[in-house]
Amino acid sequence: MSISEKQTPVDPRDPHAGIKNQSDRKLPMLALLALATAVFITSLTETLPAGLLPAMSADLRVSESATGQTITIYAIGTALTAIPLTAATAAWRRKRLLLASMAGFAVANTVTALSGTYSVTMVARFVAGVAAGLAWALLAGYARRMAPAHLQGKAIAIAMAGIPVALSLGVPAGTFLGKAVNWQVAFLVMTGLTVLLLGWIGALVPDYPGQRQSEKTPMAAALKVPGVTPVLFVTLVFVLAHTILYTFISTFLDELGMGSSTDLVLLVFGAASLVSIWVVGAQINRRLRALMIASTLLIAVGAAVLAVLSDSTAMVYVAVTLWGLGWGGAPTLLQTAVGDAGGEYADAAQAMLVTLWNVAMAGGGIVGGILLNLLGSTSFPWSILVLLAPVLIVVLAARAHGFPAERGSTS
Repeated sequence: MSISEKQTPVDPRDPHAGIKNQSDRKLPMLALLALATAVFITSLTETLPAGLLPAMSADLRVSESATGQTITIYAIGTALTAIPLTAATAAWRRKRLLLASMAGFAVANTVTALSGTYSVTMVARFVAGVAAGLAWALLAGYARRMAPAHLQGKAIAIAMAGIPVALSLGVPAGTFLGKAVNWQVAFLVMTGLTVLLLGWIGALVPDYPGQRQSEKTPMAAALKVPGVTPVLFVTLVFVLAHTILYTFISTFLDELGMGSSTDLVLLVFGAASLVSIWVVGAQINRRLRALMIASTLLIAVGAAVLAVLSDSTAMVYVAVTLWGLGWGGAPTLLQTAVGDAGGEYADAAQAMLVTLWNVAMAGGGIVGGILLNLLGSTSFPWSILVLLAPVLIVVLAARAHGFPAERGSTS
């Protein structure tokens, strides 16, 4: 827990303030599902243009390559603002901050849907990225505070379930809606969902105090805490490796003659990711280190299969299943690891993780594009293997701090 969770005086508006026996508390499922929906909206808002590029580029009168930068500008908005905005709003009550960030998505998606010019669309996408920076730095800690200590890992896993649902179901559904009607409707549907979520949060999500002024700490202090830097390094490189292939998955499948099966491949990936989230949620309190090692190895094996056996359609599905099993629980593992390692500086560490996560996502598109132009899409699986080697080394080396054998033994 962060220092704000340990030292903040009892707040009469805190729904758990009078509960002495934390083990008696159960998970507030409706509130956690609201957070999962918020995660779903942030993830889908970022990646939705990927399935709508041809129609968007035609209406905005720019190339598909330029339209693809609507994804990059979103990640840049998050990366540039997550740390300063997290620091600036540290004293805000948590529900107020969550509502503000979700309202930002409603505005940004509405402007994106109604915009007829590329420049206005890019500004709206940048604003959406800023809102995501606030949300991502907040959501994992929010989920932790809703749960007793022995269920915090499961609480984060439930909240993070919105990521694979967005990637496996949200993007294909948004793409279908964009083709059946138009791409603007897909973004307006996102606005409608966000408005409903605002009411949901207001009614059912508990509120918590922010940090007192005396508790605010500079980000540099978090970097000095043993274990934080290894987790941040693993986050940067691990997410970069994943994003290189995910961003260009349709291109990779086209090269294999499986372009028409992209939706099915993503569905298999998403289903495996959901299984991964369930396993991680059930085991993270006892086996965080083992799960992180397993996630890295699963994706590496999947990449190796794609590198040498992609001429077999069946093996492609095997590889994608392994990839999903490795990836699905990764956000929960990394956010829990950095929260544990950060200790009293957990909020600052979470903000840095969010920043590096989005740097990796933006970098994945850039690096993937360079690899595609220089070496072709078949280079993607090999690049994953190269990047995951140092990830595995750092995870194995961070046995005392970062990815300890037993959670809580070093915090």
